Amino acid sequence: MAGLKKLPIGIENFEEMRREDFYYVDKSHVIEQLLTQWGKVNLFTRPRRFGKSLNMSMLQSFFEIGKDKTLFDGLRISDNQELCEKYQGKFPVVSVSLKGINGATYEEARRFLIKIINEEARRLSVLSDSTELDETDHELLTQLKKKEMTNDSLVYSIRELTELLEKHYGSKVIVLIDEYDVPLAKANENGYYDEMVLLIRNLFENALKT
Repeated sequence: MAGLKKLPIGIENFEEMRREDFYYVDKSHVIEQLLTQWGKVNLFTRPRRFGKSLNMSMLQSFFEIGKDKTLFDGLRISDNQELCEKYQGKFPVVSVSLKGINGATYEEARRFLIKIINEEARRLSVLSDSTELDETDHELLTQLKKKEMTNDSLVYSIRELTELLEKHYGSKVIVLIDEYDVPLAKANENGYYDEMVLLIRNLFENALKT
């Protein structure tokens, strides 16, 4: 039994899976496919438990500035050295999962969404000390960390995060949105679908304008 890896039951984090030596089915060729057959927006549709969240985590680990490049050692994508040199670790990334938006009411679900934006704004702590951002930019970043937001602030939040990152790094930003359907399904179950679909639509439309 020596040498057997651990089974990644319930593991959706690519970095954890690679560092802790879990079994991993190499899907890094997806990165190459995205870059050679790219679109401005890419939608992944697969059944539940098919590895969508793990793939999103893999994309973040590959593209995001500051990530450990050795996580991809031995994987198929590492054979394409030209592509890795050009794209790996070259982009700022905004990554949000809407999986936790499980509110019984619209207001509760809206609070969950604000918390998700707050967490991502805090994760991007490099912006807090950025000399590329002016006073107005830093005030905006502070607003994105607050527990209370107006609807206007919320629907523009992802767009504003990308604009701040682009200003800091001088590079286009990759936006990853996981489990986008969860808040809509929960809203449909609990009777506030129309309000939630309008909020999510406005959030995505504004994000895609960046």
